[in-house]
Amino acid sequence: MTRAGNSGSASDWPEALCAPVRNLPPCSRLRIALSGGMDSVLLLHVAARLHAGSGRLSAVHVNHQLQPNADQTERFCQQVCGELGVPLDIRRVVVNSRQGAGSDTGGIEESARHARYQVFEDLLEPEELLLMAHHGDDQAETVLFRLLRGTGVAGLGGMPESRPLGKGRLYRPLLGFGRSELRSWATEMGIHWVEDPSNTDERFDRNFLRQSIMPRLKARWPSLVSRIGHTARSCREGDELAGALARIRFQQCANEREALSVERLGQLGFAEQKNLIRWWIIRYHHVPPSISDWSRVMADLVNAPEDREPELRGEGYTVRRYRGYLYLVADRPPLPSDNAPLIPGRELVWGEWRLQLVPAGNSEMPAPAIRISTRVGGERLRPDPKGPSKSLKNWLQEKGIPPWERARLPLLLEAENGNQEVIGAGDLWLAGQYCGEAPASGWRIVVERECN
Repeated sequence: MTRAGNSGSASDWPEALCAPVRNLPPCSRLRIALSGGMDSVLLLHVAARLHAGSGRLSAVHVNHQLQPNADQTERFCQQVCGELGVPLDIRRVVVNSRQGAGSDTGGIEESARHARYQVFEDLLEPEELLLMAHHGDDQAETVLFRLLRGTGVAGLGGMPESRPLGKGRLYRPLLGFGRSELRSWATEMGIHWVEDPSNTDERFDRNFLRQSIMPRLKARWPSLVSRIGHTARSCREGDELAGALARIRFQQCANEREALSVERLGQLGFAEQKNLIRWWIIRYHHVPPSISDWSRVMADLVNAPEDREPELRGEGYTVRRYRGYLYLVADRPPLPSDNAPLIPGRELVWGEWRLQLVPAGNSEMPAPAIRISTRVGGERLRPDPKGPSKSLKNWLQEKGIPPWERARLPLLLEAENGNQEVIGAGDLWLAGQYCGEAPASGWRIVVERECN
């Protein structure tokens, strides 16, 4: 590891390398993801030459604390940024090994990536741009790696040039260059960097591809990187077209609650059904499940008899069917214990619900004793003050409330003559004496629910 030198003068750097770093999307602040490796150090130098005078350039180094030279690499990044006059933000993370699809090393690699991107996501503010130094070889390795693991068109699209990240955006200006081309420029400009010792460890799947597979493929097909890059771009275009079609079908199949009509879904071909369901899941910021037999899943969701309750489970959500519609239901944490008191002037957070008991106007009437509970069975309510009472179970069915929502519906109970009277059911109904402009009780109940 040696000094990195400086960013050079305006005439030193090849225009082909400078152009994509000069012509960036508009941003309020420019951050460089600096690992200390060749590609990120080169990107830092180019960005420093082009943008250092703007006062909006900085770098961020994530120290995973996994390699023996991790602290040395951190000091190197400090040195380079100090010489270039670029502020550096250092973030240390603790990486926990998670069991991956392959080996423990694969789990560590994925955990490190997750920790790194979490730092970037937390760091970025609105209108900020994070530059990452991924290049054409990285793209080719990513596409090949995903192909070997099994993926669809979206996965074969590889890494996008730009995408949202946290409150800002991620941008990769070097995807059009190969590793050898960047290394040649870095060497020519006298730039030095730190080699990650783990890059040669072929227990990591990507390193195995990089060290043992890619060189043989390149020897046979010299234009391999550009060919795979072209394939990735074509797959991304195909994925964009599939997304555009899914949006059209969604508008045709969804109701006001964004649930999908089973009847209309059944009128689509299998490929469009699968495309719409996957797009719909992603729309809610979830990951579609890995399923080997989508045809069976779609047949169950669409064609199962009415008395069946087919489901599609994913990580953090379940697709459920109810009364001719499919609903995407996010997993929720357990509700608090029943009979939580509603204390005047204090907001009660109850699962995804927020409830308050507030005085109405200048009323000096004593606060009622109201508690929150879930259904236990047998409850009745009087939605029309002049009408008869109704079974809560039947009333919820009449309202078309799905079973999973009924189970999490907060019931507001008021003690009266030794009994618990239902005076409210979530945001569906409140007794007249606790709502309106001038509630008769002198108190108003406010009920709000977070969206999925």
